[in-house]
Parts: sequence; structure tokens; C-alpha cells
Amino acid sequence: MASSNPKSISTRSADDDEPASRRSRLKSDRRSQLLAAAERLFAQGGYPAVRLEDIGAAAGVSGPAIYRHFAGKEALLVELLVGISTRLLAGARAVEAGGDGPQAVLDGLVDFHLDFALGEPDLIRIQDRDLTHLPAAAQRQVRSAQRQYVEVWVSVLRALHTDLAEADARLMAHAAFGLLNSTPHSMKPTGTKSAGPERSRAVLRAMTISALGAAGI
Repeated sequence: MASSNPKSISTRSADDDEPASRRSRLKSDRRSQLLAAAERLFAQGGYPAVRLEDIGAAAGVSGPAIYRHFAGKEALLVELLVGISTRLLAGARAVEAGGDGPQAVLDGLVDFHLDFALGEPDLIRIQDRDLTHLPAAAQRQVRSAQRQYVEVWVSVLRALHTDLAEADARLMAHAAFGLLNSTPHSMKPTGTKSAGPERSRAVLRAMTISALGAAGI
């Protein structure tokens, strides 16, 4: 029989959970700040040249304080590159599942990749330059996600061009990535006036869709 003693009834309120919830939010915010600082510094100077103390200073904490959130500098690189590879694959699969026919899916994939190229230029630089600094297991994870990402594009291209050989579709996909991923490099300050983000996006989108439509060459 349940006790009728009022003292046995929990009087815990939502307010009691607030300190723990706030600590959790602060910890999450600090992790995000450290990742953002690491991303910026790795892109600017390369992974080997960046010290843990540099990342801490950029995020407003001491170097040793980073160990409360990450095992070390390598763990930051792992989270950045494994994270973006996983998100890219998930996003491409979502586009593929939600498209109305292969042309619509291809257009959606180009738009999705452009969002990445324009929105995450630092990650593109880090992936191009510092992937080999990942530990072996993380490298395998990233490369597996990259292969699967390519295969989404290959599948869509072959659905759109039914006579297209698999090897040719894969070549076309990689060529498209090369064009789209050139965005952060082409938009670097050079002392000459360059196209803004909107114009760059429009030009790259048109070029990529046109090139991928020329499957009969």
C-alpha cells in the first residue's frame, strides 16, 4: 500500500533541474566554441602548426581546460572531419529520398553541395590538407562516408542518363565536386574584385548542372 505521508511525495519542480540544465548548455556552448576556434585556426595555418594553447586562447580558455571537453588536438580534428562527412552523407540521402525524379534530385544535390561549399569553406580547406593527420580509424570512417556520398551522385546520374557507364558517372561526380569545392579558393581576397557569394553560387550552379547534363560526350 502506498504511503500517505506527505513527506514521501516528491516536491521536485522544474526549477530544481535548472542548474543542471544550465551546466549542460554551458558545456555544449564551450564545446562549440572550441570546435569553431579549431576550425578557423586549422584552416588558416594547417593542423600541425596549431597548438592546443592557440585554440584555447581563441576560445577564451586555457589550453589545459580544453581537456574537460576533448582528449586533445587530434580529437578536435576528428570531430570536425568525421562530423562534416557524416552530415554530408545524411544530407545527400535526404535529398535523394525527397526528390521528384532524377533531374530534381540532381538539382537538389548541387544546391546541397553548394550550401556546404559556401557555408563551410574552412572545413573544405582542412579536409583537403589535413585528412592524413587523422588517426587510422577516423580516416577510414571519413573515407567510407565520402565513398557513399559519391555513390549517391553516381546513382542519380545513372538514373538520369540510363546509358551512362558507372565509371563515367563517378568521374563526372568527382569533377562536379572539384568545381563546387573551388568556391572557397576562388573567393579568397586577391586584391582584385571578385564575384559575391550570390553571383558565385549562380555561376557555379549553372556550370555544374550544365556539365552534368552533357553525359553523351
